[in-house]
Amino acid sequence: MAEENQKETEEKVESQVESKAESTESEAAEAETTEESKEEQKEPSLEEKYAALEKENADLKDQLLRRAADFDNYRKRMMKEKQDTYDYANANLLGDLLESLDNFDRTLEAAANATEVGPVVDGIKMISSNLVKMLETKYNLVGYGASGEDFNPDEHEAIGRVEEDVEKETLKQVYLKGYKLKDKVIRHAKVMVSVPKA
Repeated sequence: MAEENQKETEEKVESQVESKAESTESEAAEAETTEESKEEQKEPSLEEKYAALEKENADLKDQLLRRAADFDNYRKRMMKEKQDTYDYANANLLGDLLESLDNFDRTLEAAANATEVGPVVDGIKMISSNLVKMLETKYNLVGYGASGEDFNPDEHEAIGRVEEDVEKETLKQVYLKGYKLKDKVIRHAKVMVSVPKA
């Protein structure tokens, strides 16, 4: 029995030694794995950093060039649109004036064969009336300046003055009508002004 107990004890000791050896081996393997992972987690080398920065720099340059090209194309497109707007801004007005020009041509043809002046004058008055009406309704062009109105230096250009029995400066005579486009004066009326006697 003593032999059996001794065998059992030896077997236990051997198994403990083996298990310790195995645990030591696994610890060593874990330590190697940990060292490898630490090496992998180390900071990149200078060459790697340099390569990464060069790539980032190239990407930024490419983005900059693309943005510059986009902006240049946008600027050119805006300049073309602005020039087109400027070149064709009066196209509608000129199209509307063509009808009046046609009417003047017809009036001139009729005047060449006319025996009386009255119908020709009536035709010219009608053309003038239609032209003024079209400019007022479609383009907000308003004529102003009539005898007896108050003188306004912002709207009238005095080309002469006469002292008379008036309380304030008024328009005695209008030589050339003034015109406003909406609220802006585009041509001052040329007038003779009556001023109070001194």
